[in-house]
Amino acid sequence: MEGGTRQTSVPLHGSIDKSRILDVKPLKSLIPIFSMSSQASPPGQYPSGFSPFSPFGAPQQTPTEVTPNGASIPTPIRVYSSSPGAGDSSSTMEGFSDQRTSGKKKRGSPKSSSAKSSLDKPKKTQEPPVDLSVLVGITPAQKEDGSREVVNFVLMAFDALRRKLCQLEGARELSLGPIKRADLKACNTLMTKGIRTNMRKRIGSAPGVEIGDIFFFRTEMCVVGLHAQSMGGIDALHVRGEFEEETLAVSIVSSGEYDDDAEDIDVITYTGQGGNFFKKDKHAIDQKLKRGNLALDRSSRQLNEIRVIRGIRDDVNPNLKVYVYDGLYKIQDSWIGKAKGGGDVFKYKLVRMPGQPSAYAVWKSVQKWKSGTSRMGLILADISNGAENIPVSLVNEVDNVKAPTYFNYFHSLRHPKSFSLMQPSNGCTCTKSCVPGDLNCSCIRRNEGDFPYIGKGVLVSRMKLVHECGPTCQCFPNCKNRVSQTGLMHPMEVFKTKDRGWGLRSLDPIRSGTFVCEYAGEVVDRAKVSQLVREGNEYVFDSTRIYGQFKWNYEPKLLEEVNPSESSEHYAMPYPLTISAKNFGNVARFMNHSCSPNVFWQPVVYEENNQSYVHVAFFALRHIPPMTELTYDYGVARSDHAEGIRAVKGRKKCLCRSSKCRGSYG
Repeated sequence: MEGGTRQTSVPLHGSIDKSRILDVKPLKSLIPIFSMSSQASPPGQYPSGFSPFSPFGAPQQTPTEVTPNGASIPTPIRVYSSSPGAGDSSSTMEGFSDQRTSGKKKRGSPKSSSAKSSLDKPKKTQEPPVDLSVLVGITPAQKEDGSREVVNFVLMAFDALRRKLCQLEGARELSLGPIKRADLKACNTLMTKGIRTNMRKRIGSAPGVEIGDIFFFRTEMCVVGLHAQSMGGIDALHVRGEFEEETLAVSIVSSGEYDDDAEDIDVITYTGQGGNFFKKDKHAIDQKLKRGNLALDRSSRQLNEIRVIRGIRDDVNPNLKVYVYDGLYKIQDSWIGKAKGGGDVFKYKLVRMPGQPSAYAVWKSVQKWKSGTSRMGLILADISNGAENIPVSLVNEVDNVKAPTYFNYFHSLRHPKSFSLMQPSNGCTCTKSCVPGDLNCSCIRRNEGDFPYIGKGVLVSRMKLVHECGPTCQCFPNCKNRVSQTGLMHPMEVFKTKDRGWGLRSLDPIRSGTFVCEYAGEVVDRAKVSQLVREGNEYVFDSTRIYGQFKWNYEPKLLEEVNPSESSEHYAMPYPLTISAKNFGNVARFMNHSCSPNVFWQPVVYEENNQSYVHVAFFALRHIPPMTELTYDYGVARSDHAEGIRAVKGRKKCLCRSSKCRGSYG
């Protein structure tokens, strides 16, 4: 700290009054520290039907508040330390939540007596929650301590359920009434069913969560144990010290709206909680050294690692934020400052530990490039030459190769092959845009009665075929059921990899289920596939290959209150589709193979000139951070005994370095 050496609030060994220790109640009479009861929610600050929760145990109320002493600015926080036995209990965790009101976050919440009054009310008898964790493949050990595979599984289960809830809400098919926050409903459901991981709270990294991982909802961080507070900015853990239980901060969320200074890529000046600074018609008051502030103060003396999550404005949805896990930090300094509203606030300087992969630094670099700052290794500003609405840059920071082999940029299919549906179909007759739940729309009926997309081009579920509105439909050109026909939704970059040729990545974060691009090229006859392989054509998409199986759709058992209709994840291609992108193609030709991909393909059908055509559209398998290479599974060719081609012939060595690497592909 500035102004002197830190002093602990715990009394020195020689100053302990032993007579006071003898008067302490036995431990069995104390309230358990790790209570699992829900944290009370201030009225009017949370969507109806939900309340803030602390999945790893609700905090307890502080017995005694600490009165701040007057001091010059900056004042060391140690002057706020309480006297021995007053206000320094390890159970001072009540009110950790960052309450959200009118779009503003608040660290700290008013005290509530609801916990006490609830004891006098008769409890309704409810059926015990059904634990589905084992049924979906999560063991008790994996719930306590995660892994990369388990974390990805839980996050995919969360978003699949959230997307389905949004689809049902859009079609007004929810039997429980409207849901204002599908993310909260999905999180509560997964928690109840035991589909979560890293339940054992810890200091340091959360197993399976990697630096640079992104989250579009705070609740996603809860289900994987990165940050246990659904609304709180400070998460803490009780640890046993030499003389008492202490609370140490284990993670913080810095969203940039609470007077934080978080522009530096390695340093954050974090503001404490409390003070009414964003409450209308409320006078700003001095923050108290309790709850999260006390946990951070003790962490500054213990120098324990703290997980830092940064909230960044989403360029696609400016009203929302994307949260990026920026790694482990330590508190280097702390002091008391003045808030803009006129109250004393606690300030904590957190410094990033060296040797960690870049995370927030990548976001800052992308922001500079978007603002016009020169890009190292930039060869061409737009490889599509205006064919795409969003430029596709060409970058090489590896060697002196100036460009990939020549090809003609084409954004869709050349020489597509038409087919006839089982039932003759014409375009929909919707007068404006197709509306979810409108069964008068022929396109919705062909999609098994569901609108396939939500939000900004987000696919709800994998389907046998996704039927989009086409040129023969009467709905508006901007209908939300034309996702794969609108072109790129994010700025892309073709870049040179170290050992796999050219690759593709996005400058924006991509949400799970978001449309990435179509596989464009020339549709070729099936008989020419073997010839293309012999010629070494690496730019071939073949729908008949064997692809790795994975589950992406929601689990129907999670929606017991809704009539579930699980859609099949097995595709129903009307004919074998083979596309060559060697001479004609788009950005999809640059996507490399991975045995653990972050992108998957989905057949999409729409009508042109009264004929139906199949297209191959790619969607994000999970959330993809910016500047992360986009990959999909190339699949493995089937044996063709008629032509004497062995299945192993033509396969290439896989360099994906995934834990599930099959060794070869193609």
